[in-house]
Formats: sequence, structure tokens, C-alpha cells
Amino acid sequence: MGPGMLQCRLHSQRPLIASTTLSRRRTPARSWRGGPTALFTGIVQGQATVRSVSDAGAFRSLELAFPQEALSGISIGASVAVNGTCLTLTRQDGDTGWFDVISETLARTTLGNLAPGKPVNFERAARFGDEIGGHTVSGHICTTACIAADAVTELNRRLEFELADASWIKYIMPKGFVSVDGCSLTVGEVTSTSFSVYLIPETQRVTVLGSKTVGDAVNIEIDSHTQSIVDTVERTLQRFMGPAVSTSASAIAGA
Repeated sequence: MGPGMLQCRLHSQRPLIASTTLSRRRTPARSWRGGPTALFTGIVQGQATVRSVSDAGAFRSLELAFPQEALSGISIGASVAVNGTCLTLTRQDGDTGWFDVISETLARTTLGNLAPGKPVNFERAARFGDEIGGHTVSGHICTTACIAADAVTELNRRLEFELADASWIKYIMPKGFVSVDGCSLTVGEVTSTSFSVYLIPETQRVTVLGSKTVGDAVNIEIDSHTQSIVDTVERTLQRFMGPAVSTSASAIAGA
């Protein structure tokens, strides 16, 4: 399936506010946050439910209802990954939290499609000493993807994702890591524009991927270590052998 052939299904999409198109293709989406970058592990801790969505000036406010005690001990200003996107907690009332999302994040992620009643993955920022059960995830979304194929077997489920921006595919390699809606997954097969993953029943139970179907959109964050290796190899090839060989950088890095 070629680029642009699959149309993502958008759920109750709301108009974006003051959205601008940026020329930098490889600047991951992020919401404004002061202080150091948060660290996530890609191990989704559960699902929250969108309670309300409201527009306020140059950003949108999300009200999310979390499972009981999921926000225990959290502080205002803390980072929470919502469908893989790092957001800042601006207000809390028991198990309900509020998050502001700027126009750039709405334009670059699937968060602009959220509507009341929709479930979202969440993960609170990791702390020193926590087990890293997945892989290092920053919460800065690189691109989005659509589910292009869905095949269910007796023991697992295979999903194929078509990237909205196929230039990111060089960082996605078989047996490598990728974050899909904040869930750390191992890559299966890779084509020039798409990749597949295999979901065990537990992943389908805990995350929103269990309810996703063909045509649904997801957030994608590539593994930063893989990106660093591929970019370094590519720059080295261009320096010593010329730009004509740069297209093989990802193959060499993944060898």
C-alpha cells in the first residue's frame, strides 16, 4: 500500500486553534514544559477516560478521569504521557486531572481528535529506581500512523501501521523498539512505508490498542537510540562516500 492511500478515521475531530505548519520535518511534537525532559518506559499503566474537551485561547484543555488512586501522590506540573504524548498536569481533583495542549501538539498528534467518552493510554513519569520494562520513551511524538491491517490469531494479534510521514520508516527496523500510543512494542515486519507489531492478550487488555480497528490513527515515537545510530551512519556515509549512498544508512545500522 503506497503513501497516502489509507485515510485515517478521525473520531469527532474538533477544529485546531491557530495551527501552523512548520518546515522542520523531524522536530517531534511536544507540549510546552519547563524543566528537564521526563522519562517514560512505554509500559502503559492503564486507561483514562476523556471527561471534557474545552478550547481556551491558543490551547485546548483536556479533563481526564483516571482509575482510582492512579494520581496518588502526584504534583501539579508533573508529566503524564497521554496516548504517548508528554503533557503537564495543570489541575487535579481526586482522580480527575486537567492538561493543556498547544496548537502544535494538536496538529502533530492524534490528541486533536479526542472527544468526551474516549479512552486514552496513560503512564506517569518514571522515577529513579523504577524498573524500565519497555524502552526509553520521551513522550515527544514523531509522526502519526493509521492501522492498515488487523489479523487475529489464536494467541496474538498482528497490526500493520501505515506512517503518515514515510521518511521516519528508516528508523524502524525488525526486532527494534517503537512506541505506539505510548506503548513500547517490538517491531515485526517493515516495508517502505509501514511496519507491523504483534500484541499479546495482556497488551490488548491494558491499552487502547485492544479497541483500535483498521483506519484508526495512533501516535508514533521512534526509538531515540536507533535514530542516533542511523543519523550518525548517514552523516558518515555522506561525508566519505557522497549523498548517493545515504539511502542505505538504515540498512547498515540495522545489520
